[in-house]
Amino acid sequence: MNIIILGAGQVGASVAENLALESNDVTMVDKDADLLHELQDRLDIRTIVGHASHPSVLEQAGAADADMLLAVTDSDEVNIVACQVAYTLFNTPNKLARVRDTEYLERQELFNHAAAPVDQLISPEQEVTKYISKLIELPGSLQVLDFADGKVQLVTVRAYYGGPLVGHELESVREHMPDIDMRFVAIFRKGRPIIPKKETVIDVDDEVHFIAATENIRSVMSELRRLDRNYKSIMIAGGGNIGYSLASAIEDKYDVKVIEHTQKSASLLSEQLNNSIVLLGDAADKGLLLEESIEDIDIFIAVTSDDETNILSSMLAKRLGAEKVMTLINRPAYANLVESDVIDIAISPQQVTISSLLARVRQDNVVVAHSLRRGAAEAIETVTHKDSKVVGKQIGKLKLPRGASIGAVVRGDEVRIAHRHLVIEALDHVILFLIDKNRIHEVEQLFQAPKRSLF
Repeated sequence: MNIIILGAGQVGASVAENLALESNDVTMVDKDADLLHELQDRLDIRTIVGHASHPSVLEQAGAADADMLLAVTDSDEVNIVACQVAYTLFNTPNKLARVRDTEYLERQELFNHAAAPVDQLISPEQEVTKYISKLIELPGSLQVLDFADGKVQLVTVRAYYGGPLVGHELESVREHMPDIDMRFVAIFRKGRPIIPKKETVIDVDDEVHFIAATENIRSVMSELRRLDRNYKSIMIAGGGNIGYSLASAIEDKYDVKVIEHTQKSASLLSEQLNNSIVLLGDAADKGLLLEESIEDIDIFIAVTSDDETNILSSMLAKRLGAEKVMTLINRPAYANLVESDVIDIAISPQQVTISSLLARVRQDNVVVAHSLRRGAAEAIETVTHKDSKVVGKQIGKLKLPRGASIGAVVRGDEVRIAHRHLVIEALDHVILFLIDKNRIHEVEQLFQAPKRSLF
């Protein structure tokens, strides 16, 4: 696929890295020549220095031949205008724009081909807010992903010392749930993938991925690990776009406190939020945290724009007694380092955002795609066509690439957890997990309908 990315910031660079590794032809546009040079040194991409929305720059980038334009500069207006120019002058088919300002996001009628021709809006702040909200709703989870319009969820949990998972074979764990159908799709042990088998024994700190109908998720989790009590009190460090959006989304269900270090922003938050307590101060101030009874906080969530502040405040909150800490980390290298016994969940906004884009890059039959394990693994939902190679075959007889497994099949409103003898039918929604996302094209070829000859 021929893809143009406008903006070489953290989101643009992360997307470029993911797409370039999949043999896409990527062209990156940015005004910062040094930043582009750095990217070109480590990625097989083409770079162009220039203003992202200028017609001459888009023409030089190949907008007339591009399959997709991804506008992720720091300016909403530049991104929207770039999509308009690409549509009007070059007829670029797929145009995605990063838009952060709620003034635009709340007016969806603006974004259509009669007005601003943006095919898909990208709001990293909204994506991260939804992601964190799901983790809050399901205490003990490391990751919660939706498929088939929310009928199926893929959930990640960590096995802990003394927990019901540790030291037991997967087959015996499932025997505790005779009335609930679920499937283990992957296990990661010390960063290395293990393909789940009946005789696989769970170790302490294993990262276990399972899939089940959404209505059964809580029951499954109660068997896999001691079910954490529901959260009540939540402290959010940072009152920026994500902090405000998250507090606004959850303040009717939980006791929320937001720490903001600037007077102007704190005052604005106090006016905008209805049920949250807004505190003016430094999230890494020990005295402030103790004064606000950090030891009674169920979950501390650091979402400032500074990685160091997020990490330090989270570590301090945990040491002072917060039950769980969740930390937003922009630099991928940091995210790999800090997720530990101290920081329970490290969230990469780039990886969350990439998941919202992947389905656009995949074959037409892929309707949902999620990036996992910092981009190394992937989970997808694909719809089978009547002429697909898999239709009419039992799952156990499919020649899936190594490391790929089918977790569930959704047929109409019915969720069927994958078993060897289940036969795939046309129009089934099939949810797959790939330990190695580099095998994605093999899976796509297996599930897509054969191309018909014109002669």
